[in-house]
Amino acid sequence: MRFSHRRQGYGAHRPSCAESLFSKYSSSSEPSVFLGSPSASHDKGVEMRPTRRTILSLLAVPPLAAAATSCSSGESGGSGSITLRISTFSEWGYEPLLEEYQELNPDIVIEHNRFATSDEAKEQFQTSLGAGSGLADIVGVEGGWMPQVMQYPENFVDISAPEVEGRWDDWNVARATAEDGRLIGYATDIGPQCIAYRRDLFEAAGLPSDREEVVELFGGENATWESFYAVGETFLAAETGPAFFDASASIATSWADQFEAMWEDPDTGEIIALANPDLRNIFDVVTSHDDQSAHLARWSEDWTSAFQNDGFAVMTAPSWMLGVIEGNAAGVTGWDIAGVFPGGGVNSGGSYLTVPTQSEHPEEAQALAEWLTAPEQQIKAFRASGNFPSQIEAQESPEIQEITDPFFNDAPVGQILSEVASQIEIVPHMGDNHFAITGAFNSAINRVSVDRTHSPEESWSMFEDEIKGLG
Repeated sequence: MRFSHRRQGYGAHRPSCAESLFSKYSSSSEPSVFLGSPSASHDKGVEMRPTRRTILSLLAVPPLAAAATSCSSGESGGSGSITLRISTFSEWGYEPLLEEYQELNPDIVIEHNRFATSDEAKEQFQTSLGAGSGLADIVGVEGGWMPQVMQYPENFVDISAPEVEGRWDDWNVARATAEDGRLIGYATDIGPQCIAYRRDLFEAAGLPSDREEVVELFGGENATWESFYAVGETFLAAETGPAFFDASASIATSWADQFEAMWEDPDTGEIIALANPDLRNIFDVVTSHDDQSAHLARWSEDWTSAFQNDGFAVMTAPSWMLGVIEGNAAGVTGWDIAGVFPGGGVNSGGSYLTVPTQSEHPEEAQALAEWLTAPEQQIKAFRASGNFPSQIEAQESPEIQEITDPFFNDAPVGQILSEVASQIEIVPHMGDNHFAITGAFNSAINRVSVDRTHSPEESWSMFEDEIKGLG
């Protein structure tokens, strides 16, 4: 299997949840790909470096009437047919699936508006939501937007149905379920994290390189961040040259993602970051072990270049990151992945399909969203784009379990990602100030690790001032 250079991830050290990271996307001068025409062609994919811009909190919008008219609905794609518009961003592997759906449903014509990044998609989304018109019949929503989206569930169709019950893990369904029990979104993919490592650099340092042995090296089921850094000490003691891992900020935020309430109180919305001893502990531990870091910021040019010059041996890697590694490390041999993660399972990224009440064809839109998120289609999307299925049945399927990736030493990526996905139990709360707080936290880490201009205490003090300014 070859992973496309996709997206995802949330937090300021990476593009916002589901922003395309070196993703393949349409290079057409027009953002919309009209799939209803027999002459419609597929645009070639190109790589694009993501922006570092922090996404603003979703604009507060007034409740919209269910009868609001969408400018994208009500058009006829031909005699006796209806037009459904779907809006996504970066690469979801949907082009062939949408063509397949039209073949199965000749009365449906589909127009796919695919934004290059989630930033662009979110800007259009919040503008159209506030205006009461302009949204597609199906809108792809980044997981990082969902807390704000769920503040206005009346703007979206309840798409709960017996056919979709049991499709997803409880934590995934909970993210898209309103307080009154209405299901607002169908999960499309998730980002279970594993450890990617350079097999050849491990061997040079005298460490085990077989992926099963590497799992045990990090502690197996009992892996902790302490055991992670212990491996780093052993690796550096060999004095073979490379740093142990790439970016301290990425370690810190991956660790923070293992807590449900790290940044804001889920019930009150109050910012609790400064009063949270767990966050200060993460900051202290990460900065005190910064000697193991390559002193890089992910998505920077230096970070990208480091893949080509043996800059580091290890990185925490959500499923979508595998495509990024393969793209940046083109021509480099030795990469492998281990199905282990310090502190337990972590999800980084994922998106949902929603049906706004603006749609004039909500039943048809729901049927298409249901079909796209069925296990068969999620498996096809994974093969096409590397977006790991959110569907339990898809994760456990023989098709997924048998998928390997030659770039990662023929690692059974489907099996490994399924195993780490099954360990995910907690999804961090992401409130209105999430991106501002995590952005400030990552800056605090980077002042110590990347810029190397401030001591940990100085940088933490600056972080405190920034957070107090948000209050």
